[in-house]
Amino acid sequence: MPARTLAVNSAMAVRPAIDSFVGLGRHATFYGSAVLYLPAALARYWRHVIRHISEISFGSASLLAGGGTIGVVFAMSAVASTQIGLEGYRGLELIGLSPMTGLMSALINTREIAPVVASVALAAKVGTSFTAQLGAMRISDEIDALEAMAVPSLPFLVSTRMAAAFVSVIPLYLVGLFASYAATSLAVVQFKGQSSGTYDYYFNLLLTPGDVLYSLLKAVLFAMMITLVHCAHGYYATGGPEGVGKAAGRALRTSIVSVAVLDVLLSIAFWGIRPTLPGIGS
Repeated sequence: MPARTLAVNSAMAVRPAIDSFVGLGRHATFYGSAVLYLPAALARYWRHVIRHISEISFGSASLLAGGGTIGVVFAMSAVASTQIGLEGYRGLELIGLSPMTGLMSALINTREIAPVVASVALAAKVGTSFTAQLGAMRISDEIDALEAMAVPSLPFLVSTRMAAAFVSVIPLYLVGLFASYAATSLAVVQFKGQSSGTYDYYFNLLLTPGDVLYSLLKAVLFAMMITLVHCAHGYYATGGPEGVGKAAGRALRTSIVSVAVLDVLLSIAFWGIRPTLPGIGS
């Protein structure tokens, strides 16, 4: 009897770890399948892709709450980059390098701030919407109904959303990047009174097409990862409406942490451990 009790207790102790590995494998299989189904989804369900692009970019109703992601990305990028300009100027002024604020703007906005801000906006606005939509379909048996009607649910529901996110994130991110540059310039030149010629000189000295391309690639990879994470949590949601809410919260936490980790890895891959500054060479 004691041996049986010990075995049961041991099984109960390791069960959470086993469940975690099972969930990890299920999500990895889900991600791979969704990517493999992309060509078929584009060929068969392109109308749904167009509809998702419209919902992601512009939405409906009010401008910020229901007006799509473009307003959210623009506003968040502008506010974050205004702080970069104000605090960056103040910090550089302490060491007598305030004219180089334009250099800092081109470096920080392009490589780090703009991709991360756009991805957080995408996760909060689009990702949670995907989780809620798929979770509601799961608990109301709509996904099972699709399968019963011989409609493959994964390419129809997930791969179409991936394709739409891929197409939408490029113009959305460029809008956010423009807002970042404009907000930082406004903060430094208009609020702090720095010469626009000095600011533009150092800004153009450091900004290169390669950095913009890498920055855009970052945003696209973040968007793909966010879409997969949120769709997976919604697709496998259980426990009724409460379970859908919990799935949305878990998906948002997972995607934001994943963005932070992936951002570090991509920065190292693109610019190295000790990156050089274009135009300066150091």
